Amino acid sequence: MDVIHAALWVSDIDRTREFYVDALGLTENWSFTGGDGVENVYIGGEHAEFQFKYDPDGGPAIDPGTVDHVAVGVADVDETFERLTERADPPVHEEPTTMEHIGRRVAFLADPDGYVLELVERIE
Repeated sequence: MDVIHAALWVSDIDRTREFYVDALGLTENWSFTGGDGVENVYIGGEHAEFQFKYDPDGGPAIDPGTVDHVAVGVADVDETFERLTERADPPVHEEPTTMEHIGRRVAFLADPDGYVLELVERIE
């Protein structure tokens, strides 16, 4: 059994692409527009993706408070954090910090719709 994707509604699909693909460095794997006009864009890695759903006619209200956070594994938290804060200027929830007890370095910031993104780096 595997986790395949998590679906999140977004208010601007181009801004979402800029943040997750251009600034963060994930890959846009595929996309389609359903019969209801909702654009579905799958962005992520080899094993799991985000399905970003965008309704050009408005769609449901975006409420990032219903999701605590989503986590993305990165090779270097500090470099990724710096690149995102320089390029996308997201609200920062927690600067990079080392959590020795779990062997991870993490940082938290918000994406364009306010969803909290956790950057996670494994440390030895």
